[in-house]
Amino acid sequence: MKQPITGYHKDEEGHWVAQLACGHNQHVRHTPPWVNRPWVTTEQGRRSMLGSELDCRKCDEGADPDFRQDNN
Repeated sequence: MKQPITGYHKDEEGHWVAQLACGHNQHVRHTPPWVNRPWVTTEQGRRSMLGSELDCRKCDEGADPDFRQDNN
């Protein structure tokens, strides 16, 4: 199910995680050649993607919302 990005935080390993409107979190790594997300590497890039939709597998599975972090 598609869900818009509402914010970001870093996990304990320093990787960016998107916070979705549904209450779930999803990693948004830039790890070429497997995942190409250069926008995640800058604050301006992350800000430009607020409101963009990501596929939320947790919604598809009916999972409870994740613990929310502060927006960064």
